[in-house]
Order: sequence, then C-alpha cells, then structure tokens
Amino acid sequence: MINENQSSNSSSAIYIHIPFCEHICYYCDFNKVFLEGQPVDEYVNLLIKEMKLTANKTGVEPVDTVFVGGGTPTTLNESQIAKLCTAVQEIFSLKEGAEFSFEANPGDLSISKLQTMKDYGVNRISMGVQSFNNELLKKIGRIHTVKDVYQSVENMRTVGFENVSIDLIFSLPGQTEADFKDTLNQALALDLPHYSAYSLIIEPKTIFYNLMQKGKLFLPGQDAEANMYDLLLNEMEKHGRKQYEISNFAKEGFQSKHNITYWSNEHYYGFGAGAHGYIGNTRYSNFGPIKKYMEPLQENKLPIFQQKELTLKEKMEEEMFLGLRKVRGVDKMAFYQKFGQDLETIFPKAIQKTMEKGWLENNRENVALTRNGRFLGNNVFQEFL
Repeated sequence: MINENQSSNSSSAIYIHIPFCEHICYYCDFNKVFLEGQPVDEYVNLLIKEMKLTANKTGVEPVDTVFVGGGTPTTLNESQIAKLCTAVQEIFSLKEGAEFSFEANPGDLSISKLQTMKDYGVNRISMGVQSFNNELLKKIGRIHTVKDVYQSVENMRTVGFENVSIDLIFSLPGQTEADFKDTLNQALALDLPHYSAYSLIIEPKTIFYNLMQKGKLFLPGQDAEANMYDLLLNEMEKHGRKQYEISNFAKEGFQSKHNITYWSNEHYYGFGAGAHGYIGNTRYSNFGPIKKYMEPLQENKLPIFQQKELTLKEKMEEEMFLGLRKVRGVDKMAFYQKFGQDLETIFPKAIQKTMEKGWLENNRENVALTRNGRFLGNNVFQEFL
C-alpha cells in the first residue's frame, strides 16, 4: 500500500486522467467513455478528494510537472477546469517554472476555454492533430478537420500560449509516404516548439483491432512505416526540432518535462479513473470504470485497483527499457547512484547482443540507441527484460 507519512514516497510529478470524450477514435485504447450523460461534476469533485487523501497519506513536495490527459480533458467546461486547476495548486503547490500541461483536441479550444486555462496556471498545451489530411482524419474516427487545427493554433497564440505541442500518427490505414510528407510540411509550417509522432499500433479492444481481425484493415506495411519514420527524423532535424526521445522532437528548452519523468523512471502520482502512478517502490493503478473509481472515494478511501512492489531487478530493467527511449540513453553514473550496481555488470549479454546488431552504442558515460536502433526500439528493450 502507499505508505502513510513517508515524504520519501512523495513525488514532484502528477498525472491526472479525464476519461470523457465526445467521440471515440478507432485506434484508441485509453480509458475513456462518451461524455453524454456522465457525472462530470461529481467526477471532478472526487478527483480532488483523491488528491487530498493521497497528499495526507504521503506528505507533499512542491511539484515540477502536472499533466492532465485523457480521454479529452478539454471536454471539461470553464468552471470545471478552473476548479481542478485551483485544487492542484492548493493541494500540491507548484514550483516556480513548473510545467502544467493540458491535452486537447482541435475544435475544443475556444478563446474563453484557453483563457481560463491560462488564468488558472496551465502553461503548455498538447494537441492531438494526428494528420493534416481530412479524408484520413475521417478514416481514423477523428471529428476535427484541418481547419480546426489552424483555428486552435491561432486561438492559442491570441491567448498567449507559447509552449504548444502537437501529436501526429503515421502508418495510418491507406496512408502513403507522400501524404505523410505533406502532413509533416503542414505541421512544421506552424513553427511550434514541440512535436510528437508515433507509428500506429493496433491495440486490442479498439475498432481498428476488430477490423483487422476481419481482414478489413489495410496498413502501409513495415517498409513504408520505416520510410515514414526516416522522413520524420530528417525533416525534424532540418527544421531545428531536435530528437530527444524515440517519438519526440523539440526546440531547445521545450522538451516535455513531464514525459522525461516517465522515461527517467522517476516517481509520479496518478489521479483519476484508470490512472497509473509510481511512488516509493510501488507501481499502482486505479479502477478504470468510472462508477468503480468513484465508489471508494465516496467512502473516503483511495480507488486503488492493484499495486505491485517492485524488486531491485525489476527496477533496473525498467530503468533500461524506459531510459533507452531517450536519445541520450541511460547514464551509467546515475544508474550506479540509484542502484549501487554497475549497469554493464548487470546486463552484459543484452549490451553485447544489441551492439553486435548495430542497435546500441556503449560510450564511457552512457548506453544509447543508435539511429538504426531507434527504428527497432522494442526489439532492443526486449533484450533487457
């Protein structure tokens, strides 16, 4: 269980899950429900209660990063956003210069909603764009259009948001390399400080998975996917967006502090239905269904569904497969300071095997994926498990 009154268990990063969506995308396997008819106000109140109960149990440090994800956090109205953001700052207190991110959908970002976010401390927006092709957007179940993307970016600039990121997905059904190049051109023409781009992964329990099972989903294939990723690396480099993680690119100073917390295998709280957290030696997850999440909180209990105490071996493995996602890789000295053991002594076979394949480089200070290794990240991570 998350231990009581142990400040060593507290964390300086917070993830908050808002599970409501106005529409379910065909590729999405995150914990989400249709917004209509949901008890959104009660959910926000109980989310705040979960934060208070946790803070009372673990003690509180000032917070470096807050990330509100989903679902679609921007389905919340202005007063719900104000209430949530106020509670975060009152319960945890944010460090000066803390990163406070909200995920958003194009089309949800009115001037008044953006102004509310800004007034209540949000300073970074991460927007799910996915493609600049209206036909493809329809095909993957998105309800926004390219025009909505441009309008949302304009609104963010009007309100004064400078730290803006957009997500793209490549290797979509029916997508060509030329189409992805066009999407990249349009995305980069917006001149934003941060971009994330992921290849489509078909997850169980999604509409795409069901179509694939029936032989009705036609994907570009591995060669085209590799070519799209190669194009992504080249274009980002050309436009001064430096790759700092397998799927993430930023101007200097705009890297996502929150995601770096995950990849550095550091501690974070997870609040909300289906949220995951990592405090002390324990990884935990909350109940996913909204009713099941809310019931314990109505009785002043934490909504923890399951938790696992990690062994030293598991922590070291996680350090490798998370840390190798970063372009700079895993720092040998930091590994030793964390675990009291030498990285090369623990994983000699995995290091040798992946180096022989040209996927890993082993330098004096760190081990990191090669450029080829970034194309095959999951194969590399597997070797360290």
